Amino acid sequence: MQQDIILNHEQIQHKIKRIAYQIYETNVNETEIILAGIADKGYILAVRLQQELHSISDIKIHLCKITMDKKEPFGTVQTSLTKTEYTNKSIVLVDDVLNTGTSLMYGVNHFLSVPVKRFKTAVLVNRNHKKYPVKADFKGVSLSTSLNDHIEVSFGKIDMVSLT
Repeated sequence: MQQDIILNHEQIQHKIKRIAYQIYETNVNETEIILAGIADKGYILAVRLQQELHSISDIKIHLCKITMDKKEPFGTVQTSLTKTEYTNKSIVLVDDVLNTGTSLMYGVNHFLSVPVKRFKTAVLVNRNHKKYPVKADFKGVSLSTSLNDHIEVSFGKIDMVSLT
C-alpha cells in the first residue's frame, strides 16, 4: 500500500508550536489551563503542546489523560483529573486526527457535567468528514481526503503524518 508523507518531523514541530501560540493567545489572561489529551496519540500531542507552552508562557499547564473506547465512545469516558480539578478552568481537548468527530464529541460531553471557563479543541490533522457538530478551534493542517483514505500519525524518534 502506498504511503504519502503529509507532514514530516520538522513540519509537525512547526504545527505544534503554532497551535501552542494560538492556545496561549486565547488564554493569555488565564493563570492555568487544562490540556486534556485523548489517549493515546492525542495525549502525546497534549504533552508536546505543554512543553511548547512552558517555553512561551508562565501559565500553569495541567495535563489530563482521557481514556475511552473509540469504537464504543458512549461507554465510560475516564479522565486522569477529578471533576474538581477542572471545574471553572479553561480546557483544551486535544486529539491527533479529527475525522468524524466522534471522539471529540464524547470528550466534550464528559467535560460538560461541570462548569468550565472556556472550552476549545485542538487537533494536528482535520479531515473534514464530521458526522457531529464539533470543530477544531486549533488545527495543524486541514486535509480533504476520501472516506477510504487513512491518516496515520506517528510520534516517536521521527514524527510523521502519512496518508494511505
